[in-house]
Amino acid sequence: MQKLTLYTYFRSSAAYRVRIALHLKRLDYEPRYVNLLQDGGHEADYREINPQGFVPVLVADDVVLTQSLAIIEYLDEVCPEPPLLPAGAQNRAYVRGLAQLIVCDVHPLNNLRVLNYLKTFLGQGENACRGWYRHWIAEGFAAFERRLERRSSAGCFCFGDTPTLADLCLVPQMYNARRFECDLSAYPRLQAIDGHCSRLPEFCQAAPEAQPDAAA
Repeated sequence: MQKLTLYTYFRSSAAYRVRIALHLKRLDYEPRYVNLLQDGGHEADYREINPQGFVPVLVADDVVLTQSLAIIEYLDEVCPEPPLLPAGAQNRAYVRGLAQLIVCDVHPLNNLRVLNYLKTFLGQGENACRGWYRHWIAEGFAAFERRLERRSSAGCFCFGDTPTLADLCLVPQMYNARRFECDLSAYPRLQAIDGHCSRLPEFCQAAPEAQPDAAA
């Protein structure tokens, strides 16, 4: 396996997903920390690596990879064990759909730059911003819970008995929902899956509080 360097920030949900994947794959990587609160990814050197200024970025040898789902699927292709997508085209599409429900529909409305824009440019207070956050979490989690209920797949995770791409996306969003004191009582399946994941060492190693930059 090539040398891997991960540009990360401890509270970034997107970087959190990739850290879980790296730990599940047992891949060594060198972390580089981008403090999104201090510089927002705007430092010139980092903009040379990723013009968007976002994390994560994974550098594999000299190749720069961006966007968490693209990075995770790359890792799944070059290091197929353990697989993060199930066998069968329909099953893979189902798992990708769950992952994208979080990544495309929930997370973009609640990430740091959106909340900062609400406060700085639209003049919204803390209560309004938290109300915004909780509204979109509730919409997304309700849909996710219903999808799981309809599928009724046996197993401890979003699909079957091993973590998939869907779990890697759900767990960071659950972490943030708890941080923003969202009411999660209406989502028993999500809570159960999150609980199973929290008992796996790979998820614990990737958690925000376990990252060195959390103490910075």
